[in-house]
Amino acid sequence: MSKLSLLAAGGVGYVLGARAGRERYEQIKLQAQKVARNPQVQDVTQRAKDEAAAQATAAAGVVKDKVTDAASAAADKVRQETSINPAP
Repeated sequence: MSKLSLLAAGGVGYVLGARAGRERYEQIKLQAQKVARNPQVQDVTQRAKDEAAAQATAAAGVVKDKVTDAASAAADKVRQETSINPAP
């Protein structure tokens, strides 16, 4: 997948930096559209989206657990300090 990203970045850089004019830009644009319509590219794109969604769901669970633990630890610390030094 990193090769695809590298090629895409190179293509974008070329298009943005090229001084070949509008005709060359249109050629590159048409070629990019052909690649985007390729069923294999669409399949890889969909799999990447699905994997990203799965990873986000897993990460959300981990974050929730860590935040809950941190909040519990902070509450315990506040309770402990309050019992040691009660308010006047």
